[in-house]
Amino acid sequence: MPPSTPSALLAAALSRDPARPLLTYYDDATGERTELSVATFANWVAKTANLLRDDLGVQPGALAEVDLPLHWQAAVWLQSCWELGLVVRLGPGEPGAIPRVADVAVVSHERPDDGTLLADEVVSLGLGPMGLARPGSSPTYARALDYDREVHGHGDRFVPDRTPSPDDPALATRIGTLTAGDLATAAALRPPPGSLLVTAPLTTPAAVLATGLVPLATGVTAVLCRHPDPSRLAGRVEQENLVASVGDVGDRAGGLPGWEAVFTGMA
Repeated sequence: MPPSTPSALLAAALSRDPARPLLTYYDDATGERTELSVATFANWVAKTANLLRDDLGVQPGALAEVDLPLHWQAAVWLQSCWELGLVVRLGPGEPGAIPRVADVAVVSHERPDDGTLLADEVVSLGLGPMGLARPGSSPTYARALDYDREVHGHGDRFVPDRTPSPDDPALATRIGTLTAGDLATAAALRPPPGSLLVTAPLTTPAAVLATGLVPLATGVTAVLCRHPDPSRLAGRVEQENLVASVGDVGDRAGGLPGWEAVFTGMA
């Protein structure tokens, strides 16, 4: 029987081949390139889930608003929420949006505190290379927990208080809530052999699935690219063996077919 939850997908990927490449992250504005194996990804997920539970007291079933740009740490946060049995809602992305209440909100240091974030707890990320704090970088939100400085002290193994169930609500969308089982089933839809380019912002289920769950479920590597430089696409297609993309139409310049249609109906 195939894995039935995001948590089970990670466990299965670890048992198959913990050393295989899972995510490669590029930021063409800074020149950063980061590779994560399944084992390294799982390590970050465990530390983050432990932080959520032990430092913030977040309980299964809580609502987590994840308002992060495309980044390997965003993939870590999504998986960590599901390890703990949380419901993820993707953030509005733009400061000044209509206030929405959540139990915990996850933002980047770049997001200004405009008074619209209504959450019991706020965690802020600097998104620095290798997960390290950028010199002089700190949360905009005065009451936010600084993830860069707090996460490293947490354990590399996470044991949930309750094993996530396929029926658990996992991702809130515009047309309803997807369960953990829905996500695991959709993630098993295999793209062509090769690597999957992701440039889309984390605002849709297609982007969420391509960023972390599809690589866990199918064995492909996701290549996440923030601030993509179109002039580098052709070389990256060859270097990373890119065969499909989830992102802007500009990605098609390298001859990459769009893969978003696989998730039609998951708004």
